[in-house]
Parts: sequence; structure tokens; C-alpha cells
Amino acid sequence: MMVTFVSECEKKALNKTRRILDAFANRIGSRTWQTVITDDGLQAVKKLLRQSATKNTAVSCHWIRSRSRSELVWIVGNRRKFNAEGGVPVNLTQKDVLRSQWENDWEYLPLIDSLTALAALFHDWGKASELFQAKLKPESKNKFKGDPLRHEWISALFFNAYVNGEEDAQWLARLAEGHISADVVRDLVVNQQKKLGSKNRPLKGLPNGASLVAWLIVSHHRLPSIDANRGKPASDFKKVFKKVAQHWGYENRFDEMEFEQNVKRCFEYPEGLPSDSNLWLRYTKRSAKKLLTCLPLLEKSIVEGSWRVVLHHARLALMLGDHHYSSQGADPKWRSDLNLYANTDRETKALKQKLDEHLVGVAKQAVRSVHLLPAFEGKHAELKKAYDIKELKKRSSDPDFRWQDMAVRKITAWRDQNERQLDEHQFGFFSVNMASTGTGKTFANAKIMRALSPDKESLRYILALGLRTLTLQTGDEYRQRIKLESDELAVLIGSRAVLDLHNKNRQEELEESEVISGSESQQSLLDNELVFEATIPEGDFITVLKDKKNRQFLYAPVLSCTIDHLMAATETKRGGRYILPSLRLMSSDLVIDEIDDFDGEDLIAIGRLIHLAGMLGRKVMISSATIPPDLAQGYFNGYQEGWRLFAKMRG
Repeated sequence: MMVTFVSECEKKALNKTRRILDAFANRIGSRTWQTVITDDGLQAVKKLLRQSATKNTAVSCHWIRSRSRSELVWIVGNRRKFNAEGGVPVNLTQKDVLRSQWENDWEYLPLIDSLTALAALFHDWGKASELFQAKLKPESKNKFKGDPLRHEWISALFFNAYVNGEEDAQWLARLAEGHISADVVRDLVVNQQKKLGSKNRPLKGLPNGASLVAWLIVSHHRLPSIDANRGKPASDFKKVFKKVAQHWGYENRFDEMEFEQNVKRCFEYPEGLPSDSNLWLRYTKRSAKKLLTCLPLLEKSIVEGSWRVVLHHARLALMLGDHHYSSQGADPKWRSDLNLYANTDRETKALKQKLDEHLVGVAKQAVRSVHLLPAFEGKHAELKKAYDIKELKKRSSDPDFRWQDMAVRKITAWRDQNERQLDEHQFGFFSVNMASTGTGKTFANAKIMRALSPDKESLRYILALGLRTLTLQTGDEYRQRIKLESDELAVLIGSRAVLDLHNKNRQEELEESEVISGSESQQSLLDNELVFEATIPEGDFITVLKDKKNRQFLYAPVLSCTIDHLMAATETKRGGRYILPSLRLMSSDLVIDEIDDFDGEDLIAIGRLIHLAGMLGRKVMISSATIPPDLAQGYFNGYQEGWRLFAKMRG
């Protein structure tokens, strides 16, 4: 075939692409190349360009079909440099807008921002105790199975003591003025603990704003565990918060004698409290003023029920900020007289970040994460999509597969008819794809998701499967049938051993894959093998994630995985394993294939995942040969309720 390459690259990217294209084609202009090339050669050019691509790269490839007609084959890099046919704009108009373009439909973003900041500034107050500080010291001989009371629980007690029964406007005004007495707060906490002990319920009776902040503090490491014998929490706003007590996962009674000996030390503070730090107080005063101005927005979220989505985003940002800042070293510029520490260096075991430094640092990083959340939706972010997939544009020649094209036509016609009512990025869509085995459901899913994409041309979604052994097989099918490249499809599997076995003999059934799969690590966000080849450009949305695998999980256009990798978004009770699947769901639609593989509690958990996808504004498809009507209706109701909350969030 004869092709023409057009480069609209800028800066250093221009020289990089020139070196690559000069090796394959004749330069017929300063930014234009032409040559006769095979399909394999063309794929090699595309792969090389992608590997060296930066934000300044923009190259289009056109196939010369005849004297009068050419066809756009692909674009590598910045697609905004070309139109849908690969043409280059003659004139440009430009408007200087900042991050407000991401946030213009996030009405509750200021509320999420201020709640997250204030929760971050109180989230580790419990670490100021004599017991925790003694445990951190390298020479410490304190060896016990666990803190008698977890530090986040004690932090919630401190926050409750500071509010002290006042309304939101009162305690926030007091905090905004910097009126906080460490002695008074400490005495209130100690006396309340002596009086109430394990019956203490610090979230009970708090005003609405304080309830949300306290929930973020108490849940920033683990969610309160629900014991069936003690009753299930209600969905009513006040009833949820009044139920949380010390015994719901915040006390460690491994040894009753050890518990009684050490619990007193959790309420001794010889080195003071974070409020003794002027640096902490300065940032806290600003954060309290911000939340004070957001109180009308907060009350609105309570009335319409969107507080649940607000809390989801705030907790996600808080935990992401804590995860990121805790991995950093101590700030050498931090000047504080406070002799309290938050953590130690894993390698040297030496004391690392000061407690007030940690609280302020986490608050700043968490707020930064809040303002990047709109970008994670993929509307304005640099998150990658797969384009120019010819196989999905072709009509099926086999009559048994023409139903796929009919579905695409129906969806396209529906979108065209309702163009004014539908926001191209944010319209709810729940679908059931039920067809006999062997009629191409998996391939149809890709065609349909392409038709549902904002530009009707791209792919960015998650394919969730029931059996771990199917993941690599489906990855092979996608690569071979749909012609997805290794930098367009990521396959998440249990371990490298599964990958080696699969490559050795693809025809074997991988019956032992679950046994081979690695166990989840407490230290990492993702402890599975990810098969994906792409150079990920630098960008704000991924700078908070240092690990290459974590970044690939978010960046890949199409992610094929077993559904257990996504379940962490709703089922994780402890640790930060829900962070990555939650962020991925913000930017990807969801296809659950072979849903009839599940039963019992699995189906209920999948319902929670579908509900969350609706809350995050994503489109969902369930696919199988047999789907009971009641199951489809139940999942639709769950999705619709989630979407209702999303719509409330966006006005």
C-alpha cells in the first residue's frame, strides 16, 4: 500500500519523529513523508512512534486508495492537531482557561475539597500518644500484637471533643479564628474515655458537617466492620453515623491483660498535640474558613442524598494523599518545635516525618488529588483511548453476526435523535447483551462500547470476566480478532507464573491458576501481573502514583481482568486496595462478561459494583448467554439509583 505521513509535532518531538519516519519513507516536504509499505511495516512505524511519543507528538498516516481518494489509517499522539479525516486546521482560536475547564460541572468540588482538607489535618492526631511515639523509636522495646486502640479511632475522639456539641457554624468559626486549647481537648477526651470506654460513639450527635469529617477520619485506614449480631446499619444519614463504636474494628483485644496495661498509654500526651504547632494551625484556620463557606452546599447534599458520593470522593482523595505523602521522605525545610513523629523510614527504621508536617503534607496532597478527580473521568485528561480500529468499523459478512451491526446502528441512531438532550460525555446507559454461545458476544461488546464512546470512534473500558483462566485467552482474542495492539490492551492476571504457563501452551486449561496467583500485599495498591506495553507520558493525573504497574492499570485504553480485581472498589474494608479500581471506574465504562458464572453473595457484590459505576457516571453492560429477567431488572435498578446520585452531584 502507498501511504503518506504528516507530522504536526512540536519542539523535540519533531526531531524524534523525523528520525523514525526518515528510516521508512521518503521525505517529500518538511513535515510530510510518502512510501509504499506492507501492513507489517506500517505497524512497526506506528509502534516506534508510540514508544517515543510525548505530549508534543502528533503524526497522521493516510492510505492512498486511488487517485481521488485517501483514507485516514491512524493518528499517534495529539489527535486535536487533526480533524476526524486527518485534515490539518488552517486557523485556530484559543482561550486561556485553567483547571476550571475540568471542574465546571463539579458543583460539589469545593465541599469535597474542604472536607478532605480538614479531615486530613485531624486524621492522625491519635499518633501523638505516648504509646505510639514510644513504638516509633528505633530503640523501643515495646513489643505487642497491636495498638489497644487504633490511632484513627483516637483521632476521631479528639475531633469529637473539639466540636463538643456545637453546631457546624459555631465550631468552624472557632477553628477559623485559631481558638483551640490542647489541654481542654485532651482533658475532654480522657474524661470521656474513662466514663464511656468502649461504649463511646464519637459520631453520635455530631452536626452534619462534623459527622462527615469524623467519618473520613475514622475510616481513612479501614471501614467499620459490620457484625451481623449487632445489627445492620441503616441508610438514613443520622442512623449510619450514630452506630459506629469502638468495638467495630478499632480495638485490639488479642491479650486482655496487655490491653488493660497499654490502653491507658493511648491517652497520655507528654509531648503535646499537633495544635501546638503554629504551622498546623495556620493551614487549619484556612481550611475551616473554606468549609464554613461551603455549609449551604453541605446541607444541600444531605437533603438530596448526594453526600454518599461526596464522601466517596473525599475518602478516595484523603487515602490517595496519605498513601503518596507517607511514601516520601521528611521535608528538610520543615521547621517545627513539635517533638512528635508520624512514621519511620522502612529501610533505616529511623524517625521520619514530624507529625504536624505529615498532617499538613497529607492535607495539601489530598486537596491536589481532589482537584485531579475530574481529570480522572477522562473528559479532559490525558488518559489513553484506542482509536482507528478497522475491525470494529467493518460490517459482519456472516449472517449469524449481523445482529452486532444492528445493535450499533440502533445506538448510533438513538444518540443522533437525542443529541440535544445527551451530554456526549455523561449520559447514563445500562444494557444487557444476551446471545447464544458462539454468536460473538465478546466482539459485539467492543463494537457497542465504541458506539457509546464520546466521539463514537474510540475505546476505553474494562472487560471484567468471571474466571481467572479466561483473562489471557480473551486478551489473545482481542489482539487477534479486533487487532488491538499491546499498548492498547492491558491484561491483568494473577501472577507471572500464569503468564509463563499460558505462553508455553495456550491450548491447556489453566486449572491451577488460582493456586498460582500471588496473594495481595498490604504495602502495594496492586499486587498482580499486568501485561501491557506502552510508554506513559508524564501528567498530573498519574504523578501521585509512583509504581509503574499502578500507572499502567489506569492508563491502558482497554483493561481485561477478572472481576475480583475490580471488586476491591466496593468490598475492601481495610487498606488502600480500593483506590486503583475506583479511579479506573471513574474513567472507564464497564462490561461484565459471562455474568452467569456467579451466584449467591457474588451476585450481590456485583450489584454493589454496578451501583458504584452508576454513581461515578459510567456506562455498564452485562453479557451472557443466559441472564434471568429478575437479575437484569435488579442490576438495572441498582445502576439507576447510582446514576440518580451522580446526576444530583452534577446538577
